[in-house]
Amino acid sequence: MGREPDALTSQRRELGQRLATFRRAAGLTQADLAAVLFCDRSTLAHAERGRGPSSAEWWASADTAVSAGGALVAAFGQLRAAVAACHGDAQAGELARARAQADAWRTPANGSGTSSWPVVGVEDDTDLMLAFDLARRVAASDVSGAVLDRLEAVFDELAMAYPVSPPTELLIRVRQYLGYALSLMDGRATLAEHQRLITLGGWLSLLAATVHIDLQHPRAAGAHLTTAASLAKHASRPEITAWCYETEAWRVLTDGHHAKALELSKAAEHHAPRGTSVAIQATAQQGRAAARLGDRAGAVKAISKVQRLVAPLPVPNAPEHHYRYDPTKAIAYTATTLAWAGDPAAETHAREIITRLQPGPDAARWPRRVASAHLDLALALVATGRLDEACAHATKAIASGRVVPSNHWRAGEVVNAVAGRDVPEARDLIEVYHDLTNPEQTKR
Repeated sequence: MGREPDALTSQRRELGQRLATFRRAAGLTQADLAAVLFCDRSTLAHAERGRGPSSAEWWASADTAVSAGGALVAAFGQLRAAVAACHGDAQAGELARARAQADAWRTPANGSGTSSWPVVGVEDDTDLMLAFDLARRVAASDVSGAVLDRLEAVFDELAMAYPVSPPTELLIRVRQYLGYALSLMDGRATLAEHQRLITLGGWLSLLAATVHIDLQHPRAAGAHLTTAASLAKHASRPEITAWCYETEAWRVLTDGHHAKALELSKAAEHHAPRGTSVAIQATAQQGRAAARLGDRAGAVKAISKVQRLVAPLPVPNAPEHHYRYDPTKAIAYTATTLAWAGDPAAETHAREIITRLQPGPDAARWPRRVASAHLDLALALVATGRLDEACAHATKAIASGRVVPSNHWRAGEVVNAVAGRDVPEARDLIEVYHDLTNPEQTKR
C-alpha cells in the first residue's frame, strides 16, 4: 500500500494528543507512564506524536493508567476501523485488478473456457469477518441482526474452545473478534442491536480476561474485567457482572489471597440470577476458597450446595462451554476442593473425571480439566502417603502440556510435598516441573 491518506494520519495524531492530554491531567511525566506500561519513554513519545503501538492491549492499559474512562480505547477502536476500511478498499481494488488479469489469461481467445473452484489455504477467521461485513452492508446496517447472530455463535465457539485450546492461540482469536466488535460500536444500529453488541463485547472482554489470567497477565486481565463489568452495567446483564466477580475471585485465589477470593465469590453469588451457571460457579468457588483457608466444614458445605443446584440440571448441548455449568464440572470442582482440603475422598472424584473426560492416550487432545484432575489425584495420593503414584500423576499432568501458567502453583504443591523424600519418581517430577516453570532456561 502507498502513502497513508491524510485523514488517517490526522486521526493518529489526534489519538496521540489525547494520550498526552490525559497523561498530563493525571500528573504523569512520559517517564512515569512508560514505567507503568512497561515500555521505554521513546515508545510513549512516538505514541503521543501519532506513531503509537497498534496493540489494543497497550491502549487499554494506557487508558486505565491515565484514567481516561475508555476514551482512548474508543478512539483507538475508531482508528483501527478506519485503517481496516482503508486497507480493505485498497485490497479490494488490487484484488479486482488481479482477478481481471487472471481471467484474461485463463480464458481462451475464442471465449470458451473452464471454471473451477479456486484453491485456498487453511480456513481462518478472516473469511468469517469478510462474510460478516458483506451481511451488514447488504442489510444497510453496521450491526445487523444477521451479523450479531453470527458473532454470538462465534463467541460460543470460542468459549467451547477454551478448555482445549492453548491460551496463547485462543487469545489471538478473541482479540480479533473483540476488535471487530469494537469497530462496530459507533456504527448504525437499532437500540436492540446496540444492546446485543454491548452484551457481546462484555462476554468477549470477560473471556479475554480469563485467558490473560491463565497466562498470568494481571494488568491486561484487570483492564478487560473492568471493561466487561462496565459493558454489563450498560447492557443490564447481571450474569456478566457476576462472572466478573467470579473470575476476579479465581485470579486472587491463584495469587494466594484466599480470604479476598471468598469475599469476591460471595459477591458473585449475590449478583448472579438464581439458577444460572454463574450462581453455581460462584458457590463452587467459595468452596475452593474455604478449602485454601483451612475451613473444611465451609468447603464441604459449598460442595453439598453445588450438588443440590446441579442435580436438576440436564446435560447441556455444549458441556465444554466455559460459561455453562454441567454435572461433570461439579465433580471436577468437588475433586479440587477436597484435594485442597486434604481430604483423601478427592481420589474417587478425580479418578472419575479422568475416566470420563480422557479421550485417549493423546494428551494434546485432553480437556484442561483432565490435567487438573491428575494434579488433584496427586494431592489426594500425597495425603494417603502414596508418593510414588502421586509423582506419576503429577508428571503426567505436566507432560500433557495442558497445565496453564495460572495453575503452575498447583503442580508446585505436589513437588513441595515430595521434595527431599526418598521417592525415586520425584526426580522425574522435579525435572518436568523445572522445565514447565523455566521454559527459557530449558530452551538454552
